[in-house]
Amino acid sequence: MDSETINTVLELLVAPLQAALPQPTEVVLHDLQRIPNTVRAIAGDVTRRRIGDPPTDKLLERLAVGDYRHEIGYRSQLPDGRILQSTTIIYTDRNGHAAAALCLNADVSAWVSLRSVMDRFVLGFDGTSAHPSSLDRDRPSPDGPRGTRDSEYFPHSVEELSARLVDAAIASIGVPVIKMRKEQKIQVVAELERRGFFLVKQAAESAAAALSVTRFTIYNYLNQISGTAEETSDTAAETA
Repeated sequence: MDSETINTVLELLVAPLQAALPQPTEVVLHDLQRIPNTVRAIAGDVTRRRIGDPPTDKLLERLAVGDYRHEIGYRSQLPDGRILQSTTIIYTDRNGHAAAALCLNADVSAWVSLRSVMDRFVLGFDGTSAHPSSLDRDRPSPDGPRGTRDSEYFPHSVEELSARLVDAAIASIGVPVIKMRKEQKIQVVAELERRGFFLVKQAAESAAAALSVTRFTIYNYLNQISGTAEETSDTAAETA
């Protein structure tokens, strides 16, 4: 099917699917032909998003690298501390292009708290089970995430998504922008590209403002990054 047909069919399923699932659960349909305003239909209010809101940072990153695999039952956490069990199913059109993402977010905070209480009651110590659940294994620690996936971010506007991606990319370098050399700014741009930042409208302008350079400098950095990637690919092919 073509992208519009896929989205039209899935849109009809959003509300009935949400009603059939244990609550509180949210079902979101992202139309991946409408980046960055991808939320096409939503039922439930777990993340308090609305139609026209952008995709999560993780979904955008997956689109950038062409990773269209389904992810079932992974852990996410909202800024207010609520724990979610999430699922993302990506649908491709007849040409193999990403068409839609159907996402389920169940707030399991109450169950996690109940499990902790039961562990303390039954095991008689700090509530840490000898056989932690997948949600526990994915719980972030002060030293960084211990699970297989970082916590997902659920933005409510394109500006919020852009700011989040820029802040994360700058933080990954570990140097304040005012002290960055050209090479480090190129690293920031490379990280932004990896995260799918440049799929968002006016991304070059936002990156330029954050790095205190011009929009044309950002394009030059992207060209340099692309050239380096092509050179690396050619070298690998020759070695093989």
